[in-house]
Amino acid sequence: MMQRYSLLFVLATFIIFSCSSDKVEDVVDASSILGTWEATDLMINNETASDDAKNARDILNFLTAKDCYILSFTFNSDLTVTARNSSNYVEISVNSAGTGLEIPCPTESDTEASTYIFDGMVLSILDGNGETVNVDVTIDGDTMAVDAADLDIPNFNDSGELIFIKR
Repeated sequence: MMQRYSLLFVLATFIIFSCSSDKVEDVVDASSILGTWEATDLMINNETASDDAKNARDILNFLTAKDCYILSFTFNSDLTVTARNSSNYVEISVNSAGTGLEIPCPTESDTEASTYIFDGMVLSILDGNGETVNVDVTIDGDTMAVDAADLDIPNFNDSGELIFIKR
């Protein structure tokens, strides 16, 4: 009889300690951010997003489908990061037949070099003004989701997530 209670106690203890809370987030290895990441999608709420954000999402999707990436980050092991942003150079024009719009891939971009720290969940980047910008980041393999509002990039900074693919 005592063995039965001991077995039940061990089993109950095992179950209690083996169950983890669903609220505990998996922290990825900090080195998982190394490499070049290109923005491929802007996930926003159509009900609450501004027209500018919706247009930015649509343009990003259109250009990405043409293998044109207008926003990228390259994270190096020496904790330096290079950001390339071509969004200021996107031009929209009416096509020659007058039946639709043309959006060519921009040939110019703004490039900024800085330093970063990544703890597996939060990315801290020193911006051009010498201030630290903290961004919530989720990495799953070759896909990175970034809180768009934290990046403060015009037209991409409505609430939602910018999705990056590692190249």
